[in-house]
Formats: sequence, structure tokens, C-alpha cells
Amino acid sequence: MTFKDTYKGAEPIRVNKLLAQSGICSRREAEDLLGSGQIRVDGEIVGVGYKIETGQVLEILAEGKQALDDKFTIIYHKPIGIVSGQPEKGQVPAIRMINLTNRWKESDIVPVRDTRIPPVGRLDKDSRGLLILSQDGVLAKAIIGPESMVEKEYIVKVTGYINAVKLKLLRHGLELDGRKLRPAIVEQINENTLNFILQEGRNRQIRRMCDEVGLEVIDLFRKRIGDIEIGDLPQGKWRAMQANEKRSFLHKK
Repeated sequence: MTFKDTYKGAEPIRVNKLLAQSGICSRREAEDLLGSGQIRVDGEIVGVGYKIETGQVLEILAEGKQALDDKFTIIYHKPIGIVSGQPEKGQVPAIRMINLTNRWKESDIVPVRDTRIPPVGRLDKDSRGLLILSQDGVLAKAIIGPESMVEKEYIVKVTGYINAVKLKLLRHGLELDGRKLRPAIVEQINENTLNFILQEGRNRQIRRMCDEVGLEVIDLFRKRIGDIEIGDLPQGKWRAMQANEKRSFLHKK
């Protein structure tokens, strides 16, 4: 299957820039497609540097589209003790758990050993829940790039007394590393449990926020990133992200 779209912009634009802005692929990937003859405009193969004009039809040929679709993007229910990033000696990285044994759906393709699939954002070793790993740089930028406003939702159990003053500070009034935090949605669920919704992801942010107001986190569970919820994915299992789930992020860039 190919990809086709009619360019509706007012000004001519380079094809690689258009594809990147549209969230279809990165500029580098677009240049690779152009260089390998995988992109046509009005039925003619075009190369690097080509500018498309209003009303022209851009098409990514089947081989090029397949190359983009074949990039792994994984949804993983990370347990406590697994690290999302570069492991230290004796630690187990999340990528090592993306294997046949932990596959949730039999139809999902299992990455071959040593395939590099970097995590999209952090989830601390002592935290659990939804972790996304992806080879798709455009998707990663949409989720964790500096301009991203994608929400991340957490259920957080704490020790310490929760009151209105602390909740107000957690919602908006704290700073970390000399920079003010974006406003957050923080609601009290019960005596020792909070629901956090953030639009940023600084290092150990929730734990440090709670520490600032005299609360200690004893359990942190990420249940949602954007429109993707952990749902009934069992702890320790993974599944492939579906095309419609990817689109939900790219439309929110």
C-alpha cells in the first residue's frame, strides 16, 4: 500500500520539510526516501531538494512506506526494578524484556536480539506502569519534545499529611533546578493517594515535587500517556503500538 496526499499549502515547500512537518517521518528519513526513488509527485519520481507546489499529489511508494511502518514502537508495562534507560552494572534494561516470552499478542513481531529501541521518556527503576519505546524519532519528539503538551497520568501513594496548601503548591507553585514547573492537575483520591497529570517529565519529577511539600512517595504508577492507557496489559508484558495510536500523538504535536 502506498501513501498519497494533495499538498494544499500556499507556498512551495521542500518535500523533506513537508513530510517532517506533517509527522510522517523525520527530514533524514524523507531524504533517504527521496534518494532511493520512493517518492513521486504527480506520478514522477523526485529527488532531494524538490519543492512541491499547491495542488500537486505526493506519493510514498509501497517499499518506502513499508520501511517507515516497520519501525518498532512498543508499549510496555514496566515492573519495579527494571530501568528504562542505560543500565548500570547489575541492572536490567527495559529493552531486554521486549522478547518472545513477554509478548502479549501473538500477532506482534518480536524484535531480534540487540535491536536498539530507545525509551520515549523516563520511568524510574522504583516506579512502574506504562513505558513507550520507539525507533520513530518523529513520534518521540511529539511525546517528549520541548514543545510537547502530551499529558502523562500517574497514581501516586505517599506517606505524610495531605492538605489544601500542599495540593495548591503541587498544582502550581514549585520549581526544580531553578526552573518553575508547568501547571499540573493534582487530585486527592484518598487519605494517602494522589492522581497527577503532568505535561512535562523532568528527572524524578513527582518524587521531588512531593518531597518539596513534605510527602514521601512509596508507590508511583504511570497509567496513561496521551490517549494511550495501560488498560489490561499485564505487568511485565509488551505489545506493539497500533497505527491509530501513533496518529493520536502526531496530531497533538
